[in-house]
Amino acid sequence: MDKEKLYQRMESMIMSSSKKPKYMSISTVKIADILEMTVRDIDQGIKELVEEGRLKQSRLEKPPHNTIYLLP
Repeated sequence: MDKEKLYQRMESMIMSSSKKPKYMSISTVKIADILEMTVRDIDQGIKELVEEGRLKQSRLEKPPHNTIYLLP
């Protein structure tokens, strides 16, 4: 898996978000389709990016309580 390519894609998706502060809720299935990778690889790559501190992971406090990703 090309983790740098995944990070660049996620970074551009977060930066294009109109939300304040900028964040995004992702569909790993959609990202896997875009990058032509497996959902398992995307999940693992995102987990590694969060562990490395390149992305922050949080949950929305209000319904639907989605997991969201932000840039540090």
